[in-house]
Amino acid sequence: MNFFERQAQARRTSARLVLLFGLAVAGIVLAVDLAVLVFAGADPVMLALASLGTIAVIGLGSLFRIASLRGGGESVALQMGGVPVPEDTRDLNLRRLRNVVEEIAIASGVPMPRLYVLEHEAGINAFAAGYSPSDAVVAVTRGALDRLNRDELQGVIAHEFSHILNGDMRLNIRLMGVLFGILMLAIIGRKILEGGRLGGRNSKGVGAILVAALVAMLVGYIGLFFGRMIKASVSRSRERLADASAVQFTRQTAGLAGALKKIGGLHEGAQLNDRADAEEVSHMLFGDGVGFSGLFATHPPLLERIRALEPSFRADQLESLSRRWSIEPPQGLAEDVAMGFTDPAPPPPLPPIEILHAVTPPMVAAQVARPGADDYRRADLIAATLPDGLRALAAQRDAVVPLLLALLLDDDAQIAARQHYEIAARLGPELADEARRLRLQALADLHPMLRLPLASLAFPVLRLRPRPQLDMFMDAVQAAVNADGRVSLFEYCLARLLTVQVVESLDPSRHARFGRRKPQAVAAELATLLAVVAQSGHADAASAQRAYLAGLQRVLPQEHRPYAPPADGVLALDRVWEALDALDPLAKQLLVEAVTAAGSHDNRIAVAEAELLRTICAVLHCPLPPMLAKA
Repeated sequence: MNFFERQAQARRTSARLVLLFGLAVAGIVLAVDLAVLVFAGADPVMLALASLGTIAVIGLGSLFRIASLRGGGESVALQMGGVPVPEDTRDLNLRRLRNVVEEIAIASGVPMPRLYVLEHEAGINAFAAGYSPSDAVVAVTRGALDRLNRDELQGVIAHEFSHILNGDMRLNIRLMGVLFGILMLAIIGRKILEGGRLGGRNSKGVGAILVAALVAMLVGYIGLFFGRMIKASVSRSRERLADASAVQFTRQTAGLAGALKKIGGLHEGAQLNDRADAEEVSHMLFGDGVGFSGLFATHPPLLERIRALEPSFRADQLESLSRRWSIEPPQGLAEDVAMGFTDPAPPPPLPPIEILHAVTPPMVAAQVARPGADDYRRADLIAATLPDGLRALAAQRDAVVPLLLALLLDDDAQIAARQHYEIAARLGPELADEARRLRLQALADLHPMLRLPLASLAFPVLRLRPRPQLDMFMDAVQAAVNADGRVSLFEYCLARLLTVQVVESLDPSRHARFGRRKPQAVAAELATLLAVVAQSGHADAASAQRAYLAGLQRVLPQEHRPYAPPADGVLALDRVWEALDALDPLAKQLLVEAVTAAGSHDNRIAVAEAELLRTICAVLHCPLPPMLAKA
């Protein structure tokens, strides 16, 4: 199952969640009506009011919780007591965590997520939360940092990235909002009973209110039953899939299996301290943080997960590890030293700038959001090749804006001077001077393949800035791009990626959706996109037309639209994104294949074309690794 099939499955799961929610609400309403019949008789008006009131309470509760989670992944991490990991941390455990996540983010082709640590949790656990990769956070417990070695931590993080890439986060965060509404009656009844015990029973009618509250709480626990069933039914299969994806990515089972063994063999296991909060997010945790089993289990049995990775593993081996670790608990950093994790050797050189190589549309579509071991090695190469000074700048709040603007400055002195003027007019001369200095000194010899990964690493720091500053920054980006009256492919790619990531991070819940449109409904936008891609990758009009028709044949085989490249070139793409992002997942697969066919119709693809392809995929929420696999 590839990324697009998983997205389609996630959309079907969302529909199933709506159905299950409806059935749960119906069950709760029926229970309330039965209680009314018992205590008030068969009064049609009373029954109608009780039914409408119950539906209103559940609906308003869900809407309230969904609204409280509009901030996306950060809201969930802070609710769980997460502490942000500083970008320039010197803590060895936190530095190791950041390095692992950076490598996987680069290999996956997604922005670097924000990192949080649950400092007071000794159990081994983690979660990814957010509406989209642009607002994703990854949180790990202190126990995971202390107990897991690098391979095991990599396996856990790869598991969480599977949830980021496959759209699970969006479903998880909506599930939190929906289930909160189902539990509202129980919460209201419990609060009233607590208030009644504190306030005494002297007031007239208090007894009746307390009886009603007790009934509400008992009925509410029917909602709790339904809520746990819904979470279990939605979660278990996705956890198996995430384990399999982590192995496919890292190409080794020892790391993930080792982390699961430590959960089973250590006294703390995966349990979280705050049971109420842990239950609300239990469906998004790496390990079972609550302890439910059977029908209510949100995760497959631990031994089953281990045996899926190591079929010969036995229960008595887990007991033996538990006895050993009860005497001397494992220490992750010490295991790293024993396993020989030392400073890496110098990386091999990146391919030459002018390299051209063949790709095929199915291969590119297969790479989308499915990084493999080769992508991880390429990410290692990119991460190791990025100069330490630039990585440090990408982690500094004051340096990230001039660094990103410096990436846009032109090699031509006259054009760069106009860009400097536009930036200074919006953000001040000092910042414009710093951007020019970075362009001339730090970025002068930067390989083109490192530019977009560097921008992705800088993004989490950029989005920490206040919204007015982000608006001014985006205005400066657009002014710098258009300063010379023409827009190069790279300028457009970087500006568009920054726009998408900044806009989505400011209001993540608004941009979280599964598309439903078919290619025929957006034929004009598809034709525009393919014309721009064909024109940018081919020297003459005849070759570009053949490339355009090859792409069109893949996505709209019955359409006969003439090749008509837009007069404003790459800027025409601004008019197509919203419509194309609304395509259903399987239609997006055809789109990615069509764009690849148009861009590589001459049997080769250059760095600039690959950057455009990556941008198209990123804007359409189909993340592509930074280096394409060769045919």
